[in-house]
Amino acid sequence: MSTTNSARWLNDIRWDDQGLVPVIAQEAATGDVLMFAWMNREALQRTAETGEAIYWSRSRRKLWHKGEESGHVQKVHEIRIDCDNDVVLLKVEQIGGIACHTGRHTCFFQRHLAEGSWEAVEPVLKDPKDIYK
Repeated sequence: MSTTNSARWLNDIRWDDQGLVPVIAQEAATGDVLMFAWMNREALQRTAETGEAIYWSRSRRKLWHKGEESGHVQKVHEIRIDCDNDVVLLKVEQIGGIACHTGRHTCFFQRHLAEGSWEAVEPVLKDPKDIYK
């Protein structure tokens, strides 16, 4: 992919050796951390152009428009990078209030307990069988 003048800002990103950068999606209104994913150059450029989160699926080896199956699109309000330019933060509006494929608001729904186990502390808002037909 050739770099155009409008995409030069992508050169400031410190991509890993596979051409990816880690991305945190944070709900703009509440500050809740919704999910973690990866982007390649094309995903980040298309996210900026469309105003909706588009990630790179490492398992499927293709671009993944968040909500393409579930309808739970992420409208991007702001794109930030950290001090080392190697992590992207998206401040988003989570359409439908569900970011996780488990039907929860956030993917970070498990809390560590003192005895060494995990407890689900976020409710399932919608059964995944009803989300993914």
